[in-house]
Amino acid sequence: MIKTLDVGGAEVLLVERLLAAPPGAKRYTVVCMRSSTDGLVRRLRQAGIAVVDLTACPPALRLPSLVRVVRRLRPDVLNVHSPLPASLLRPVSRFWRPRPALVSTVHNVRYRVPTMLLDRSTAWLDARTVAVSPQVARAFTGRGTRGLATRIHGVDVARQRLLAAEPERIRREWNVPDSAFLIVHVANFRPQKNHALLVEAAARVVRDDPRAVFLLAGSGPLHDETARRVAALRSDAVRFLGSVPDAARLIASADLLVLSSSYEGLPVVVMEALAAGVPVVSTAVGGVPDLVEDGRNGLLTTPGDAGALAEGILRAMRPEVHERLRRGARDGADLVDIGRTAAWFDSLYDEICP
Repeated sequence: MIKTLDVGGAEVLLVERLLAAPPGAKRYTVVCMRSSTDGLVRRLRQAGIAVVDLTACPPALRLPSLVRVVRRLRPDVLNVHSPLPASLLRPVSRFWRPRPALVSTVHNVRYRVPTMLLDRSTAWLDARTVAVSPQVARAFTGRGTRGLATRIHGVDVARQRLLAAEPERIRREWNVPDSAFLIVHVANFRPQKNHALLVEAAARVVRDDPRAVFLLAGSGPLHDETARRVAALRSDAVRFLGSVPDAARLIASADLLVLSSSYEGLPVVVMEALAAGVPVVSTAVGGVPDLVEDGRNGLLTTPGDAGALAEGILRAMRPEVHERLRRGARDGADLVDIGRTAAWFDSLYDEICP
């Protein structure tokens, strides 16, 4: 169960893991309270995985509907990926027969205070808790939870490598010249992603290096505000794309992925970049340092400092530095292979529900 099926990291991690699940007797159903795009829903259904989407349900009735739907499914294992629904499903499922084994997957280092209080008051009912990175496991969202295990999820490495082999074709879809140094930012337009910092850093980079082209992709509540910031630059070198279906393709065609977040869990976009051999320049937040080794496969910068982010990007654009970082990204791609994580979860479900 996951709150939304949009383009966010938790959603993509869940879908990629289920698509990579080992063949066997397990039957998966994904329940979501809302989906703003049909891309992930379509991918799941095409793979034979059932999806129950409550988007059409009035918002005030979604939580009661969620309880009824999950109860009707009679799951053996209930793996919840969103803290607020988890805080409801945990206590009510105690009265179900048969009672499902509960697993919570924690994707972030921070929740809003009311969400955190509800989550912590019911987390003891879980059989196991899985943190998606060591940083998340150490954060308050993961600390002290029941049966805590850490598992970096990963992405479809083979697919990302195939996409990275044809960057020119993908770039043409966005009219990016072959001579450009393509820098991509893919993230939901939410406060934690700090798009204001990104736009400020991008303006400095394009001023100092005319090869730079920035493409910003995503969706979310700060969509219009970010679009206005980009438009105010009056530069074709910084472009606002909005929502991009299958943004992994865009990442694989890039020379560099940049991340400007104020806080993070374990960003899927970073794993997608490394799987494609694309270096990363990011603020040193959340689980990013668990994946990005400064100077080997990317560069880490001070959070909230636009000058530091711009300088990191400019440094990564130097030919000798970029080649070293790209080589490091390619060499470590197997560490983010989703197939290993899918097999791990398969074994976990067997362990808690023999």
